[in-house]
Amino acid sequence: MTSPEDESLARLDKWLWAVRIFKTRPLATEACRAGDVAIGDLVAKPSRSVRGGEVLSVRQGVVVRTLRVVGSPRSRVGAALVPEYCVELTPPEEFAKAREMRVQQLLGRAAGAGRPTKRDRRVQDRLFE
Repeated sequence: MTSPEDESLARLDKWLWAVRIFKTRPLATEACRAGDVAIGDLVAKPSRSVRGGEVLSVRQGVVVRTLRVVGSPRSRVGAALVPEYCVELTPPEEFAKAREMRVQQLLGRAAGAGRPTKRDRRVQDRLFE
């Protein structure tokens, strides 16, 4: 494994997968192709090389994560080692948006679904306790 100070280059999609931003490399590649990954203010292709010090913006659902590249691992690293290769710069408000959306999805009902059942009501009561 390389040290965080190593200036070796890595493909963007491979780096995103290696530092556990995406579960699989094809998901990272698809996000790059869809325009959900930007370096600086420019949309980045999956084959672009990343260097230490660059700032990435990655859109994952409603959350836009901001990361600073510190180093390039040779392969996927464990969750405990991720801080050696990237620094999370995402403001806490972004993660709050994701939590809020999760609650809204639980409370939301399809149009015409009728009144909540007893079970639905109990689930809602547990959320607000």
